[in-house]
Amino acid sequence: MLTEILIVVALIVLNGVLAMSELAIVSARPARLKSLEARSRGAAAALQLSEDPGRFLSTVQIGITAVGVLSGAFSGATLGARLAGWLAGQGVDADLASTLGVGGVVVMLTYLSLIIGELVPKQLALRNPEAIAIRVAPAMNLLSRVAAPIVWLLDRSGKLLLRLLGASGEGGGKVTEEEVHTLLTEAHAEGLIEPEEREMMAGVMRLADRTARALMTPRHEVQMLDITASPGETVAAIRRIGRPRMPVRNPETDEVVGIITLTDAFDALSRRQSLDPARLLREVPVVSDKADALDVMDILRGSAHHLALVYDEYGHFEGIITSGDILEAITGTVAVQSEDEPALLEREDGSLLVSGWMPADEFCDRLAIPRELAGGYETVAGLVLNLFGRLPGLGESTAAEGYRFEIIDLDDRRIDKVLVSRIA
Repeated sequence: MLTEILIVVALIVLNGVLAMSELAIVSARPARLKSLEARSRGAAAALQLSEDPGRFLSTVQIGITAVGVLSGAFSGATLGARLAGWLAGQGVDADLASTLGVGGVVVMLTYLSLIIGELVPKQLALRNPEAIAIRVAPAMNLLSRVAAPIVWLLDRSGKLLLRLLGASGEGGGKVTEEEVHTLLTEAHAEGLIEPEEREMMAGVMRLADRTARALMTPRHEVQMLDITASPGETVAAIRRIGRPRMPVRNPETDEVVGIITLTDAFDALSRRQSLDPARLLREVPVVSDKADALDVMDILRGSAHHLALVYDEYGHFEGIITSGDILEAITGTVAVQSEDEPALLEREDGSLLVSGWMPADEFCDRLAIPRELAGGYETVAGLVLNLFGRLPGLGESTAAEGYRFEIIDLDDRRIDKVLVSRIA
């Protein structure tokens, strides 16, 4: 009887190992396994199994089914009969002893199967799926080779049934942007990354979705020199602007023809030369306002002055982009906001005072609202225009996604400040 008990316990433990193996390999992250592939044969085997889930699941199911059949045979035919005989020997009615014997063994083995054969192994697999997958993968590979004909039959049958049901055999294992944000949130909650690191990682993800128009300093904020200005006027303008790189405009055509660097201007003055804007002019690349942010980064990287002029499809100058604008997009406008005009200010009542120039995608991420709310616009001012469908007046408000948007400051026809409050 002791031998039979040990066999049943061994079968339950084997069932637990198979269940743990199944969940560990399914839950293991391919990125972590790939990083260990060069150092561990188990990691390579786990990757191979995860890439062919039909074959792996068929292998595991064969093992679990065989264990279940053997456990049932031993529990009912041997242990149950032995317990019934022992109860009958103690004076229990034969029919009652048979019922109690078989039923007691079934209940006890079911309990042990749930605890030892399912729950505990699966919890272990979820706590450290990669480490367990690396350990069990070689054995699972060997089992799949031993049972290759049955595995092939089950795998093909499963794929055929999936096709009949209108589903392909391929799983949707692609990582989405939302899942990456969730992982960043979890890593931040567990203290693995700092809040600033999380914001920068989110900023890098936002950067790839932006265009040159979303990154640029718009034309009305760009201070420029005139190419026809006199040396004295040029010196006064350089002192007023005080930037290391200053765009130069042709007032006759209203076209930006290049830039003057503060270094070149200082060098000319140190040599007692007159400041002639046309002589000091340097060319910089021109990009479309619809160009992707990553393409703009490549252009800026190849530019000696790390600055580009932004033009629209009609040939109109729209603004400038510098490497500082790229950095600001990554770190977030809230993180680099100025004290004079913050991008977003939270008030005591929980409402938000938002500048119209704040990037719409950053604002939507902060409020956890769909980015589609901004339509084709790049700023909060554009988002509000999209909600109203027109230029709103001072004090007008509208509601969307559980928030109320109220216009509290207009600069001519530009939305300067928006008060955003949650609707009770």
